[in-house]
Amino acid sequence: MHAGALLIANRGEIVARIAPTARRLGLRTVAVASDADHGAPFTAACDEVVAIGGEHAVDSYLRIDKLLAAATKSGAGAVHPGTGFLSENAAFADAVIAAGLTWVGPPPAAMRAMADKAAARQRMAAAGVPVLPGYDGAAQDIAAFRDAAAAIGYPLMVKATAGGGGRGMRVVVDATALAGAIDAAAAEAKAAFGDGRLLLERAAVAARHVEIQVFADTHGHVIHLGERDCSVQRRHQKLIEEAPSPVVSPALRRRMGDVAVAAAREVGYVGAGTVEFLLEPDGGFWFIEMNTRLQVEHAVTEALLGLDLVEWQLRVAAGEALPMTQHEALARYEAGGHAIEARLCAEAPGRGYLPQSGRIRRWQPPAHVRCDHALASGCDVPAFYDSMLAKLVAHAPNRADAAARLADALDRTVCLGVATNRAFLARVLRDDAFRRGAVDTAFLGQRFPDDASRATPAPAWLEALAAASLALLPRAGLPALWAGWSSSLVVDLEVPVRIGESTRTWRLEGSRSDLVASCDGARHGITGLRRRDDEGDVSAAVDGRVVVAIVSNEAVATAGTSSAWLCEGAELEIVDARLRGRGRDRAAAPGLLLAPMHGRVTRVLVAAGDAVDADALLLVVEAMKMEHEIRAAGAGIVAALHAREGDQVAARQPLVEICAAP
Repeated sequence: MHAGALLIANRGEIVARIAPTARRLGLRTVAVASDADHGAPFTAACDEVVAIGGEHAVDSYLRIDKLLAAATKSGAGAVHPGTGFLSENAAFADAVIAAGLTWVGPPPAAMRAMADKAAARQRMAAAGVPVLPGYDGAAQDIAAFRDAAAAIGYPLMVKATAGGGGRGMRVVVDATALAGAIDAAAAEAKAAFGDGRLLLERAAVAARHVEIQVFADTHGHVIHLGERDCSVQRRHQKLIEEAPSPVVSPALRRRMGDVAVAAAREVGYVGAGTVEFLLEPDGGFWFIEMNTRLQVEHAVTEALLGLDLVEWQLRVAAGEALPMTQHEALARYEAGGHAIEARLCAEAPGRGYLPQSGRIRRWQPPAHVRCDHALASGCDVPAFYDSMLAKLVAHAPNRADAAARLADALDRTVCLGVATNRAFLARVLRDDAFRRGAVDTAFLGQRFPDDASRATPAPAWLEALAAASLALLPRAGLPALWAGWSSSLVVDLEVPVRIGESTRTWRLEGSRSDLVASCDGARHGITGLRRRDDEGDVSAAVDGRVVVAIVSNEAVATAGTSSAWLCEGAELEIVDARLRGRGRDRAAAPGLLLAPMHGRVTRVLVAAGDAVDADALLLVVEAMKMEHEIRAAGAGIVAALHAREGDQVAARQPLVEICAAP
């Protein structure tokens, strides 16, 4: 691409991913930032930052007028949309081109052809691309859906015709659940994409999600770059992606690749795109959709081929031809070993993996694997955007080594202060079924059901180490009452600590250099306890094994302050309860329902005085592009509402109070 400036119309890690490549090609880079992202680490990746105001995406990163004004203000001659937000929005592409700027993406006509999933199904079927039996008609009434569902058979998928990322998607196992799934999917799609239209497809049982990376230039060349297996998903959100797929043979790779190339040619595609398929155990595959942008998981393809797909995007947008033939691409891919990517997300493992926001107290990416991120110690994770924080990619000669390397890297990833799925991802990578490659789109739901995949309690030895450190290695001055305990040669202490909603008391006996910690039947010897550095990291021999714990830099022993710990892949959030007043530990009233995360109240379905049944839907809270239902724990009367539709609420903020019926 000719020298000039590139505006990256996005936020987060994808900005930090694109900017170095653009700079290497001689382009000046421009970031945009909402009010919520003022000073965010990703802005430092670019040469210039333009403030576009707003907090919610609809007021910032989804505002075409603001993005074009930022391009004008910065003198940018090209726009890269990144991933998500407006990256697949044909109207945005039209506006960029109409402004005389270079659009780093496919032609708007190709985007429109694939944006509507119903129309795309029809066009692909006409072009000979295999599509699942389904209903993609214009009628959207429940009667039309019921008739179509009866003809298709159950189980089936309800899918939004617009957007992607699993929004507006539901699995329906029988006719009784159809109407509820239709209503829920339409509401979610309307909120996410402004379009509540739906389609139905036969559910492919025991299928894998396999996508083909395609690339096309303006000279008529279209090739594919092999497949990526994205079957490890929760709620239709990809968590782990790999290449090559464990079940795709060279012959099947070529058949699927040929179909993907045909699909791209059918719509006059240019640039990077992904054609997604469901692959059934018998080798049959079915078109799902085409993503008309660069995918989050493009890094695994880059690892196998040893190339930079963002550079390809920029060069193709500048009119250059593809630098590689189909034969060369397949040869590189099939000699490239194996790559696996894991998406590190801000989620609460102990609360159904709800998205989280807050401040990252300490961040340190792992060495020896690729880690695309835009994080730093002390940065904030806003409540207004997607929950993905970073992507980690391990590349090795074979699948087993890649999985082991990535699991080890996750153990060593330091992200303290905001709950993440880090430990869960490592568990999945070490799972026997995953290591055998026995994975389909139902894998997580079957192998890690919700009640089993939630937070695993930290090991008792780590809790003992933390309790001893809080009592004997204070990072701030303590009142005189406690000071003698910290300095005495003889240790005989009771240290109450709070973990989650529970308070436990550890008994410490011995000396500072050699003590025994005991609690509720657990007993651990700790020797050589000491701080390692100014960050507050701790080392000791626990039960004869030397360990080093990474500790949040806010780990101070003052009232109500928690510290976050990471050691050998285990995490612990612990509060020194010695200085907490009893009133602070008061549990919420039995009938008081609290916000499960930071977010916005999008619907209120009850009013004060209403009688409600157990499990009645009371409110809906939207956070990080997902809707979360707040339901009554039991039957009763709505005594008070503490939030209105449109309110921003913080985690654990009271929402609604239910009292017993008279």
